[in-house]
Amino acid sequence: MNERFSFSVIMPALNEEENIEEAIREVISGFDEFNLKGEIIVVDDGSSDSTLEIVKRKVEEHPGKIKVIHHQEPLGVGRCFWDGVREAGGSFVCMLPGDNENDPREIFRYVKLFNDVDIIIPFVVNKEVRPKLRNFISSLYTWIINLSFFTSLNYTNGTVLYRKSVLEALDNKAEGFFFQTDILIRLVKKGYLFAEVPYRLRQRKKG
Repeated sequence: MNERFSFSVIMPALNEEENIEEAIREVISGFDEFNLKGEIIVVDDGSSDSTLEIVKRKVEEHPGKIKVIHHQEPLGVGRCFWDGVREAGGSFVCMLPGDNENDPREIFRYVKLFNDVDIIIPFVVNKEVRPKLRNFISSLYTWIINLSFFTSLNYTNGTVLYRKSVLEALDNKAEGFFFQTDILIRLVKKGYLFAEVPYRLRQRKKG
């Protein structure tokens, strides 16, 4: 695949006025660095602070690169994700929350793997940035999922990158708390090709 990858980043945000501007700026910078034809779809999930106003200002500053979806009340990350997928113009999508915990460059460097696979599954290698209890619960959850579905995935609840067409092929679009795992397991079981890749998480800077 020689043409530029067209890529949509879905960015859920709930009361992220301290983080959203930098999160947007870093994604756009990442698009340029990795030569991606990219767009950001910010889904404001009923924020009560100035998140929406900040995003609208960024839309004006970057015409054609940012879209905004606004929920009148919080509907959850799953709903944000699927609303973003429906609006996405890119051939490939991922979700990067507006808390700016994920470094877009850590994600975008793997986009070229879409030449060979349908799904790219990052797993965190620097787990020490998160509390020990959270790591324990996450490891236990992953173990249960792998045991239940006869898989051997490193991580099922992170910043997964998808070929948009495989998401559109799903007949049931779950929006609940476990929606990320639900999507991933069903696609893996359908036989779509995937790659697991290491990436480094950073600590949330604010909020």
